[in-house]
Amino acid sequence: MILLGPVTHGQVSFLIGFITTFVAWIYSEYLVFKNNSISSKVRDSDVGLAEAESLSVKEDDRAVLLDGGAIKPSPYGARIPPSFSNLLRFIMLEESFLIENRMLLRAACEFGFLLAYFYICDRTDIFESSKKSYNRDLFFFLLFLLIMVSAITSFKIHLDKSPFSVKPLLFLNRHQTEEWKGWMQVIFLMYHYFAAREIYNVGRVCVAAYVWMTGFGNFSYYYVRKDFSFSRFAQMMWRLNFLVFGCCIVLDNSYMLYYICPLHTFFSLTVYGFVGILNKYNEIRSVIAVKFLACFLIVIIVWEIPGVFDVLWKPFTFILGYKDPNRLAEQLPPMYEWHFRTGLDRYIWILGMLYAFYYPTAEKWIEKLDEAKLKRRILIKTTIVVTSSMAAYLWYEYIFKLDSITYNKYHPYTSWIPITAYICIRNVTQSTRSYTLLVFGWIGKISLDTYISQFHIWLRSNAPDAQPKLLLTIIPDYPLLNFMLTTIILMAASYRLSELTNTFKTAFVPSKDNKRIMYNMISGGAIMGILYSLSFVFLKVPPVLV
Repeated sequence: MILLGPVTHGQVSFLIGFITTFVAWIYSEYLVFKNNSISSKVRDSDVGLAEAESLSVKEDDRAVLLDGGAIKPSPYGARIPPSFSNLLRFIMLEESFLIENRMLLRAACEFGFLLAYFYICDRTDIFESSKKSYNRDLFFFLLFLLIMVSAITSFKIHLDKSPFSVKPLLFLNRHQTEEWKGWMQVIFLMYHYFAAREIYNVGRVCVAAYVWMTGFGNFSYYYVRKDFSFSRFAQMMWRLNFLVFGCCIVLDNSYMLYYICPLHTFFSLTVYGFVGILNKYNEIRSVIAVKFLACFLIVIIVWEIPGVFDVLWKPFTFILGYKDPNRLAEQLPPMYEWHFRTGLDRYIWILGMLYAFYYPTAEKWIEKLDEAKLKRRILIKTTIVVTSSMAAYLWYEYIFKLDSITYNKYHPYTSWIPITAYICIRNVTQSTRSYTLLVFGWIGKISLDTYISQFHIWLRSNAPDAQPKLLLTIIPDYPLLNFMLTTIILMAASYRLSELTNTFKTAFVPSKDNKRIMYNMISGGAIMGILYSLSFVFLKVPPVLV
């Protein structure tokens, strides 16, 4: 096996941590097996009634002790008390600690195996590579085939079931937005796999819609629930960055290679700041208006005035800087990619918040419209559809058809048109806003994981920080069979990674427990420091011995 890249300290640290965790998990499984065997023998032996009652009492006492603490077990059986002693208990392989955290250790090992599979696929020569090939007929055949199969097998009508009535869901409900993300993710993935350059502008609109959802969803949550707690913020950051952080370490890639993650992280932070600053005055409409105006002014100053962006973002080059090894000859500055990505969608997140702010007003208007007389209702809804369709057509005819370079110049100012048209047409009637395809909704729920995973187990780059220009080939000479197999693996791995991310979030970033989160952060930093120190030893000692 040949490694297609240098061995880094991060990779060695990951390997040390993975081996340690794997040994601890195997030992915990052995302990559970041994305890179950002993319990079985005790139950099957001629134990006196008094002894049996005594044993039962001891087991009940142990259960009370486990359940009586301040920290409850996670749904996966893991208990991580806010104490640094856990680190020592883990290192010492304390039996009670390993048994209590057996499922969490198992999840950590599964996560490690998946990242190891990422490395094997993208940084070794075990599997072959093949070039991307675009065929318009095949591309749209596969896309429409997926749509038809989804419509036949997963079409569902969602209803709002309350104790007193059953009614259609309101517009932009959770089922609909998840399906929307699924639609976009399918297009996004197929665009990458088949190098479908002709739908480049569609991809730009999809990314804009994702950023719009970031503004809309986060604003709705903070504005309505008024939850600005550190735990909520930490959970959001964990979901956005946990997997990508692991990939950056194991694959030796820059954060900006997975640009969707820093993009959503940044805009989530801006929304958090927008609603959180002076949040007790958010009910005053003039204050909100000033906040919106301030956001637009900041964006105009930073992105529209030359030079301001470079000065403001230069200190963050160490984390947001990126250079594609295949484009070194172009002499692009390290922050070019970040400037380009954020600049494309610099306004749409604000419009997402603006739509969320007026959502209650629109909701009431739609309820009144649904209760209006039939002729009036038909007239108004027809007008909405015609107007939205005309706006979308004009955008398509005069903006979308432009070449990619020219289109990108207009995109920040026009991406709201197709997004708004889609929302209006999709929600024009009670029926259309209640229907979804569950397959696309399921894909939407794991869209972040599929986006990251595609770089390494669907596509292939063969080098650190390189864009995935090749296809992973497990079945040579059979491109469609290979597409089918790698796609199945991609979706299965993405689903598991999504589940594992939530498992670790439950264990390490609990709700409403800031002290425990801080303990876990410090403990995590200490563990990383130890692993990196050991990696220096392992990488330095062999050359010295030679």
